[in-house]
Amino acid sequence: MSDFAGMEDLLQDFLQEANDLLSDVDNKLVDLEKTPDDRSLLNDIFRGFHTIKGGAGFLNAAELVTLCHRTETLFDKLRNGELSLSSELMDLIMVATRNVRDMFGDLSASVMPQAAPPELISVLEAAARGEGVSATGGAAQSPAAQSAPPATATPNNNGDPDWEALHAAVSGQPAPSPVTTGEVIPRAGTQAKPPAAPPAKPAPPQQQRGASRRVEEKARETTIRVDTARLDQVLNLSGEIGLTKNRLTSLRADILAGKNDSETLHALDQAVSQLDLMVSDLQNAVMKTRMQPIGRLFQKYPRIARDLARQLGKDVELVLAGEETEVDKTMIEDLSDPLVHLIRNAVDHGVESPAERAAAGKSAKSLVRLEARQEGDHIMLIVADDGKGMNAERLRAKAVERGLITEEEANTLDDRQSFNLILLPGFSTKTEISDVSGRGVGMDVVKTNIQKLNGSIEIRSEPGKGSVFLISLPLTLAILPVLLVLLEDQPFALPLSLVREILPIERDKIQEVGGKSTLVVRGEILPLTWLSSLLGWPQNRYPEYGVLMQTTERSFILGVDSFAGRDDAVIKSLEDFRPHGVAGVTTLSNGQIVLILDMKELLSDDHQHVEGRLPALESN
Repeated sequence: MSDFAGMEDLLQDFLQEANDLLSDVDNKLVDLEKTPDDRSLLNDIFRGFHTIKGGAGFLNAAELVTLCHRTETLFDKLRNGELSLSSELMDLIMVATRNVRDMFGDLSASVMPQAAPPELISVLEAAARGEGVSATGGAAQSPAAQSAPPATATPNNNGDPDWEALHAAVSGQPAPSPVTTGEVIPRAGTQAKPPAAPPAKPAPPQQQRGASRRVEEKARETTIRVDTARLDQVLNLSGEIGLTKNRLTSLRADILAGKNDSETLHALDQAVSQLDLMVSDLQNAVMKTRMQPIGRLFQKYPRIARDLARQLGKDVELVLAGEETEVDKTMIEDLSDPLVHLIRNAVDHGVESPAERAAAGKSAKSLVRLEARQEGDHIMLIVADDGKGMNAERLRAKAVERGLITEEEANTLDDRQSFNLILLPGFSTKTEISDVSGRGVGMDVVKTNIQKLNGSIEIRSEPGKGSVFLISLPLTLAILPVLLVLLEDQPFALPLSLVREILPIERDKIQEVGGKSTLVVRGEILPLTWLSSLLGWPQNRYPEYGVLMQTTERSFILGVDSFAGRDDAVIKSLEDFRPHGVAGVTTLSNGQIVLILDMKELLSDDHQHVEGRLPALESN
C-alpha cells in the first residue's frame, strides 16, 4: 500500500516543484564553484534546500528533512562567512544533492525515502562544525572522520578527507562515470585515486533500486505544464467554433427548406470560411500546449559537464543559449540521451587538457556551447567546442582499420562525409576503453535518436579550432511537412526535411557509372533510384521527375512519376500493423488516405536500391 494514501496530489505537486528546485540548485552550485564568494548564489541555494525541506515536512518525509536540514545548515554557515567553500566541501555538497535526488525517486514510487547513509550525515555535521575543512577552506583532519569505519571519509596520507571513500560508502560501489550518475569525482589537477573497496555490508537498497526507479520516473512522465493563457485561447476558440456550427446548422435548415438565394449562399460561404480559419487557429493553439521551453532540459547539463571535466582533469565551461526556445514535449525526453552524448563527446574528445591548450596558445579554460533556436518550421540544436577539431584523413584511416569501410570507399569520401563516420556503430578513435568512452556506441545513439525524431545531424570541424554539431528537428512531431509524390495515380508522402530539390529526369542524361545508374547535378554525380523499386512495384516506365534527397549518410535522387503538392500532414500512427518503410498515415482534404514513407528504413533495407543498376523497362 502507498505510504501517501490520500496525499497523491500533494505528493505530485511537491515532486514537480522540488525537482525543478534541485535542478536549479545544481546549476547554481556549478556557478558557485567559479565564484565561491557570491553571496546571492549562496542565499539562493540555501533557500532552495529550505523550500525542499519545508515541502518534505508536509509529507512527513523525515529522512529527506534531515538530509536537507544538514545541508542547509552548511550553507547557512557559508553565507554567514563562518566557513569558506573549498573543492572538498563542494564535492561533499554534490554527494548530498545526489542523495536528495535519490530520495525523490523513492517518493515518486510512493514510498517513504530511506535514511541517507550515516557516513554522509556524519561528515555533513562535521563539516558544519568546521571539522574536516578549515576556516580558510584548507583540509584539516576531522575527529569524526578519524573515528569512522574504513568505508567513511577517513583522512588520507596528506590529511585530506578521502572523498572517494565517502562516495563508496554512500553508493555501495566504486565511483562510476559522472555522466550517468552525477556523483563526486576527483578534483581537477589531481590523479584519480583507485576506487575504494566496497563495504562489507550489502549495497544500500536505495542504490539497488536506483536504475528501476529512474525507469519508473520516465514511464510516469505523462503530464505537462500548460500556461493558463494558452488554455484560455483554446477555450475561446472552442466557443467561437460552437457558434459557427450553430450558424451552419441554421443555414442548412434554410437551404433544405428551399431558400437558395444568393444571400443565403453567400452567408454559407462566409460561415465555412470562418470555420476553416478558426479550426486552423484551434489546431495551432492545441499544438502550442505541447510546447515546452527547452531550458528545462538544458538545466541538468552544466552539472554533467562539470563532473566529467573534473574527472578528466580539464577546465571546461558549458555555455547555454536559447533556453526559452520551445520544443514539442514528446521530443524533450528523446533528446536527453543524444545531448548527454554530444556534451560528453565534446568534453572527452573535443577539448584539450590545460597543458595541451597552453602549448597550442589557447586559454586554459575550454568553452562548450549548447544552443537552441527556431529557424522557420525547424528547431536547431547546436553543440560546439573550441577544442582540437577533427582530422578527416585520420577518421577515414580509423574507419578502415576497424573494418567499417573499405580502402576504396574511404578514397571517395570528402571531409563532410568523413566527419559523418563518427556516427557509425562501433567507431571510436580511442585505443583504450574506459568508463567514459571507447566502445563506439555514444555517437551511434545520437544518430539513431535524432532519426527517430525525423531530424538530421550535420558535423563541421576545423583542426585546431573545434567542432560543431548541428541538429535540425521538426517543430512538432504531431504535424509533419510532407511532399506528396505520385506513382501512377497513387500518392505517397515524403518528409519535406529530406527534400532538397525537384528535378526533371531526361532519359538520355542518365549515365552508368560502375554499373550503377546516376545523374550529374551541378558537377556532382548522384546515385539514382526508383521509388517503385523501393516499394517493390512493377516498373512499367521511366519516371519523369527526380527528388534530390539528403539523409545523414548520403544524397541521392528518387525517381517519381509526378507531384501532388506540399502539405502539413497530421500523422496517424499504425500501432497494431505497420508495413515496412511506412512511418504513418495521413488523410488528404478529399478524404484519401496517404502513406507517409520512412525513407531511412526503406533505404537501410537494401543498399542496392540506391546504388543499383538501371532497371530494364519496357519501352513506351
